Amino acid sequence: MGLAWMLSGLVACGGGGGGGGGSNALPSANPGTAPAPLTGGRAATSTCGVASTAPGVYHAQMNRANLGEGASLNGALPFPADNPWNQDISRCPVDPDSDQLIARIGVTKGLHPDFGAGLYNGAPIGFPYVVVSGTQPKVAMHWTAYGAESDPGPYPVPANAPIEGGAASSGDRHVLVIDRDNQRLYEIGGAYPQGDGSWNALVGALFHLDSNTVRPTAQAGWTSADAAGLPVFPGLARYEEAARGPGGIRHALRFTVSSSRAAYVPPASHWAPANPSTYSAPMGMRVRLKASYVIPASFSTETRALLTAMKTYGMIVADNGSDWFVSGAPDARWNNDKLVSELAQVKGSNFEVVRMDGLVVGR
Repeated sequence: MGLAWMLSGLVACGGGGGGGGGSNALPSANPGTAPAPLTGGRAATSTCGVASTAPGVYHAQMNRANLGEGASLNGALPFPADNPWNQDISRCPVDPDSDQLIARIGVTKGLHPDFGAGLYNGAPIGFPYVVVSGTQPKVAMHWTAYGAESDPGPYPVPANAPIEGGAASSGDRHVLVIDRDNQRLYEIGGAYPQGDGSWNALVGALFHLDSNTVRPTAQAGWTSADAAGLPVFPGLARYEEAARGPGGIRHALRFTVSSSRAAYVPPASHWAPANPSTYSAPMGMRVRLKASYVIPASFSTETRALLTAMKTYGMIVADNGSDWFVSGAPDARWNNDKLVSELAQVKGSNFEVVRMDGLVVGR
């Protein structure tokens, strides 16, 4: 789970929260010959996904959310219904390199929740978040590494905002803040609160939750608090949604891989190669659970919701970490034993890669 973003030879690594998801070691890039180009890239025209709507789901209406740490969103979802995060991709074509890409991640490896209830090594398991109002005071941000690719402060980050891994963490230390009234998401990484109310952080990004122009300031190649240049929060599994059962999660999920290459697929905007080889996953690569996979009726309500979402919306490679680790938010109501045991039964061989439109490959 070590924090990093690959820039100027630095290599990103990382995973989820305190659940042991990512490697604490910083993976190094392969300085040798670049892997052969993938064949799945096509012109960036339009995506094959379709907007997905349902009663009780309120796209781009974050003002419905409650306030506080881990607050209920009351059916609100970031971004419009036709945003890539919210699109039904169940009928999109399979990428021609799907078998090789999945094999590189691992066909016999099972899924693992990088979130849960309680503590792991004294830290909450997953990415915490906090919802604030539009009157939350904004404080100065001091960028310690990637200021040129960060949105300038001030940010409305409370002094007691929850930090990924806990206040004493030496890991990624993500802080995720949703300003519900202004429909904005502020994400910082490597974040440390200062005595004057300001924060030191490696990087910060501001996302517009009410628009498909998700980060108006961003340029191609920019990082964020995520190695893929994506927002973290929209891809988190949250108990509030999973408890509704199949169909309760109406967006793509975020996951990590241990081997990635110098390439990305929109909506990702940044690569962070770790142990790259031929057919290593590009950042932003989307996978889905095969339609032929039968979700066991014996699985818990929450697991069946997660797997249904993986069939309909898929999962997006967002960072380097442990293979097939799925990101989520901590919540005391998760059943860790069921999540771990049930998801482990779903193997890499049960997934396929969605055709990668607009693939950007490093030179």
